[in-house]
Amino acid sequence: MSYQPRSSNHSENDDHHDNRRLYNPYQDLRVPAQTLYKLPTSPEYLFQEESIAQRRSWGENLTYYTGIGYLSGAVVGAGKGLVEGVKASEAGDTMKLRVNRILNASGHAGRTIGNRAGVIGLLYAGMESGMVKARDADDIINSVVAGLATGALYKAAAGPRSAAVAGAIGGIAVGLAVTGKQVLKRYVPI
Repeated sequence: MSYQPRSSNHSENDDHHDNRRLYNPYQDLRVPAQTLYKLPTSPEYLFQEESIAQRRSWGENLTYYTGIGYLSGAVVGAGKGLVEGVKASEAGDTMKLRVNRILNASGHAGRTIGNRAGVIGLLYAGMESGMVKARDADDIINSVVAGLATGALYKAAAGPRSAAVAGAIGGIAVGLAVTGKQVLKRYVPI
């Protein structure tokens, strides 16, 4: 039986009016959660233009490429540091000293290479988003030009020759990556 509060002016003579029912705000919550919350399964967009474009926004690109660059660079650098730390160990070193040498070398190389790869990812994301905005098209040309510009800008302080070589390497690397992605999409059923 539920609690039926009585008013302060209630007397014993008013017992014949107990057919009143109090409001219960939780009475409709006895339904399954699936019918209570009908959540959409497709992505929701604030503006209609966002739903038409089938690509990541510039902020998502920035986060994705910078994060992937830093993470992959840190893993590669840690592996390089591991090899350097093992090579640097000497015959009379204790196990603690060897482990310390390996950890120091892995941390230093991982941090250095990770930061460099993260900066390259940051530059590439900015260049690619700028190209998409300038050309108002999303195709392979944007990616290749962004790779060229990223390589050239990254090595610009080393001189024009180094910038040109790095730009060519960046453009070729991005071109191969985009072409490989298209080939995988076409021939590998996922």
